[in-house]
Amino acid sequence: METPVYHIPALLDESIKGLNISPDGVYVDVTFGGGGHSRAIMEHLGEKGRLLGFDQDQDAWANRLDDSRFTFVHANFSFLKNFVKYYDIEQVNGIIADLGVSFHHFDDEERGFSFRYDSKLDMRMNRSGKLDARTVVATYSEEQLATVLYLYGELKQSRRMAAAIVKSRAVNDIETTGQLVDVISPYIRKSQEKKELAQLFQALRIEVNHEIDVLRRMLQQSLDVLKPGGRLVVITYHSLEDRLVKNFMRSGNLEGRIEKDFYGRVHSPWRLVNNKVIVASAAEQEANPRSRSAKLRIAERI
Repeated sequence: METPVYHIPALLDESIKGLNISPDGVYVDVTFGGGGHSRAIMEHLGEKGRLLGFDQDQDAWANRLDDSRFTFVHANFSFLKNFVKYYDIEQVNGIIADLGVSFHHFDDEERGFSFRYDSKLDMRMNRSGKLDARTVVATYSEEQLATVLYLYGELKQSRRMAAAIVKSRAVNDIETTGQLVDVISPYIRKSQEKKELAQLFQALRIEVNHEIDVLRRMLQQSLDVLKPGGRLVVITYHSLEDRLVKNFMRSGNLEGRIEKDFYGRVHSPWRLVNNKVIVASAAEQEANPRSRSAKLRIAERI
């Protein structure tokens, strides 16, 4: 029996090229996962090079690299600046973030990330986290649920879905992914069933793991952590995070507020390496369906 693939990294060649790796440089992979991007980075490092790999999921520990130049950091990447300092590193040459969920999480039915299995509503990237999807479904108000489903899942029927969840849970607890799907299925278009269920699960996952908040914190810290000339490489998968990354790289602030001098020149701590977003080739999209929604953005610290 073949060992399940933990993860296939999207836009691997393009993102590694975007890092512009120096053999003696220090790099950070803030989404280590299966280690695909990290292994590619190590191939470009010399004896004095160094790589930190962040992952809050203990399952990723099994994929760590047996190399003295590599350090596995079992932590959320919102603590990027703290751990860089902890390991006596002043600044780094590059940061890469692949913000998608790994195949491992979708394929592990015990984790509750996929509607393909009837499993406990969990969705925690960090299994020691207090908030899980069951708690969100069980305790959030109808207004809070509608906001989560609309903001993070872009579901047009978010209010009706939220109302259905609140009505159903008053009679019976919603404990599993299958029970949740049954409750909201009247508001899912059959022609778009897989897409809209994916949006529903995405919304809950983002809320459970505070994904937008931690991304915002990581982006802000990258300004202090990166050396001048250092590269920030980010792969996004949905419009909310992509818009945030795009605005930050253009302006240097999370609001996307453009500041100009008297002559109309934009003041930004970044230089865009790719003015146009990079997407996967047709061949990669065919081989790796996850790559179809992947968008790569690269900026250089000024």
